[in-house]
Amino acid sequence: MSVISTPDLHDANRDQVRVAEPVFASFGGQRAFYGEIATVKCYEDNGLVKSQAATEGRGRILVVDGGGSQQRALVGDMIGATAIENGWAGLVIWGMVRDVDELAALPIGVKALGAFPVPGEKRGVGELDVSVHFAGIEFRPGDWLYADNNGILVSASPLSLD
Repeated sequence: MSVISTPDLHDANRDQVRVAEPVFASFGGQRAFYGEIATVKCYEDNGLVKSQAATEGRGRILVVDGGGSQQRALVGDMIGATAIENGWAGLVIWGMVRDVDELAALPIGVKALGAFPVPGEKRGVGELDVSVHFAGIEFRPGDWLYADNNGILVSASPLSLD
């Protein structure tokens, strides 16, 4: 994966990118990551997150709209490890994560609102591959996401990294 800089990408593509509000913290061992977006919409239930992480990632980013809940973690070390095994480049969670020390040791990008020790429920309730809106922007399946320690950018098509 090429090294990216969201400030440089923004400056070169100002009219093509949407910029997420600066509400996310980094939890994964990969601080800069990018890829095509796939989405999950759920609330305090990470059953679909777990099942999606077990599918072929092909370098994509799993964007999870957890409704911003701070009462359940939607990703932990096991889901993070499963995502790596299946080729996902990163996870962006509009909600909480747990097992943060273990996530920090994994070679995957993880952005979330914060950490909380209580796991998500496993009912499998939610929606896959739908447009979601949080942090001031829309995340659509098939769009591209670029993230680093400066923030998150989203574009309708891949950006040149040269």
